[in-house]
Amino acid sequence: MFTRRQFFKIGAGGTTLLLLDRVGGSVRTACAAIPGGTPDPLRVDKYVTPLLVPPAMPRAGKITLHGGRFIDYYEIAVRQFEQQILPPPYPATTVWGYGPKVAQGEPRIFHAPSLTIEADHERPVRIKWINELVDAGGNYLPHLLPVDQTLHWANPPGGMAGRDMRPELDEMQETPGRYTGPVPIVTHVHGAVSVGDESDGYAEAWYLPDAANLPEGYATEGTWYDFFAAKALAKFGVTWGPGFAIAQYPNAGRASTQWYHDHTLGMTRVNVYAGPAGFYLVRGGQGDVVLDARTHRPAVLPGPAPSRGDAPNIHYREIPIAIQDRSFNSDGSLFYPDTRAFFGDITGPFIPQSDVPPIWNPEFFGNMIMVNGNTWPFLAVKQRRYRFRFLNGCQSRFLILDFNRIRGVEVWMIGNEGGFLDSPVNLTATNGNRLLMAPAERADLIVDFGRVPKGRHILANVGPDEPFGGGAPVVDFAPADRASTGQIMAFDVMHTPGCDHSTPPRFLLLPPAPPLPRETTRTRPLVLSEVTSVDFPVEFPDAPVAALLGRSEDGKVKLLAWEDDVTENPQVEDTEVWELHNLTGDAHPIHIHETVFEVVNRQALDIEAPPEGQLPPLVGAARPPEPWETGYKDTVIAYPGEVTRIRARFLTAGQYVWHCHILEHEDNEMMRPYRIGPVQRGQPT
Repeated sequence: MFTRRQFFKIGAGGTTLLLLDRVGGSVRTACAAIPGGTPDPLRVDKYVTPLLVPPAMPRAGKITLHGGRFIDYYEIAVRQFEQQILPPPYPATTVWGYGPKVAQGEPRIFHAPSLTIEADHERPVRIKWINELVDAGGNYLPHLLPVDQTLHWANPPGGMAGRDMRPELDEMQETPGRYTGPVPIVTHVHGAVSVGDESDGYAEAWYLPDAANLPEGYATEGTWYDFFAAKALAKFGVTWGPGFAIAQYPNAGRASTQWYHDHTLGMTRVNVYAGPAGFYLVRGGQGDVVLDARTHRPAVLPGPAPSRGDAPNIHYREIPIAIQDRSFNSDGSLFYPDTRAFFGDITGPFIPQSDVPPIWNPEFFGNMIMVNGNTWPFLAVKQRRYRFRFLNGCQSRFLILDFNRIRGVEVWMIGNEGGFLDSPVNLTATNGNRLLMAPAERADLIVDFGRVPKGRHILANVGPDEPFGGGAPVVDFAPADRASTGQIMAFDVMHTPGCDHSTPPRFLLLPPAPPLPRETTRTRPLVLSEVTSVDFPVEFPDAPVAALLGRSEDGKVKLLAWEDDVTENPQVEDTEVWELHNLTGDAHPIHIHETVFEVVNRQALDIEAPPEGQLPPLVGAARPPEPWETGYKDTVIAYPGEVTRIRARFLTAGQYVWHCHILEHEDNEMMRPYRIGPVQRGQPT
């Protein structure tokens, strides 16, 4: 594991800066076999389970503010439960998920992924997030999956002095095993804009469940919990307590597809893999006004969508679809690697003889595809247009949705993370009926089954079963296994006489996103890199031990850890261009909290030219963003050997983060704090 001394060495241009490695003219990237448990994915029946359409999350009530304004109020808990993810006769799977703590007489529904939070533009939502990972006797439940205690992580057993810290590895006499204590949780609404930092799900604002048997000496909250609790009390008059936090979301951004998930320091990968995630949809406002170009009257988008109080057996035509990859054991339990041997065949020695994390894997690729909580489900559809809000919820896997096995289909993209695009994009006509989606990206699609023959049709995936470095399937990389991860779900098309009254996508006039100011306050050259094993008695050449973010100072690369001081500090109302120089062999989805941004362009880097530790020079002309990257985004693909430029405006003072959304990278140093405005009085240091 790297030390402070190694960070200084990196900043000085040391040998641990991993630039693109060209072998025989091609870029060599790290590759890992698809790990899995006992069940063979080829023996798991496909398309026997109907797709679950997530219901709307029931509210706990409404709160009336001064002046008569309302706030939607939710009490949402995280619990452990059994869910039939694999089809019978496979056993049910133990998972975690969110659900309504109080539901005004509604049934208590917990699921992974969880129920959809429906929000209205500029109508605040207040949520009491409760960590209920306890058993029936009130005792804490251990983690379902292996947690690597050698990373920079929440570290409850470190106590108040050692929480949110990396253990001093040179003091360890042997390699620590997986963590078995109470599980910390903190929830982030991914895509929320203008949200206060106390409500953003900061990685060091986690909290343990209010369990009866918390071990003596354990830290029960993260470093920033008390500071944010005081802010929430001052701003909203709410009090946090053991096992919960209360957040408020202004919903000030455009109508958009957001999602919520855990964000605990150094544990996000295993916490989210266990299940806690769900959609958060914002509707209304000028950003939700779509017109019909033929009449200039309001257009009709496919619907209905699930809403609170729905009667059973409604045929929905607006459906959120979360795609995730998972692996399982023969008893139905989730499989996730518990040793670094699954990546690079490294079996040790580990601590203290080497710097390789004993459990953490640089990436994870499950060998089965799960959609809305079931492996390879089917959806019965009419010969009509449908609106699907897709989410790539995978750990590391880039998806390339491939509609070419659906004969006669027409696919249009109308929105991404930040709401509607500037204009509809016909993916069938212009992009070969395919769409690339990085982890955490969302795609608002209209899929027209009007000319699709009756019968079963498969939505495929031609993204790779390994880290993605750009390019095209077959030409630049092998597509996913056609018999397993190359399939996502089935559409069972029913013959449907009559007319579709929704507006054809080619006639949609989408509301353009207000352009961000072109006069920028600052341009920030930032760096994406990796650290490989070095300087230990036992060295594993080229073995990644961490993924890192950093910046360029006078052309020199300076890589930084989570614990280093804030270096990105825009002021309130500043507009900045961030230049993301990707010096690794893999593409990285970069997400910035609190704000949305515009994709400006991308430009190649001359990776052969620079001396060690120097930022590569630019080559060639910049290319514009893809047609589906117009409007606002909150996650962008930074391709290897390129600089990706984005323009963002920062409006809300506070402490936030930016990071890679490959969860294995985020958990091992590819996340950095950033601050909008001045240091806050009394904030943790």
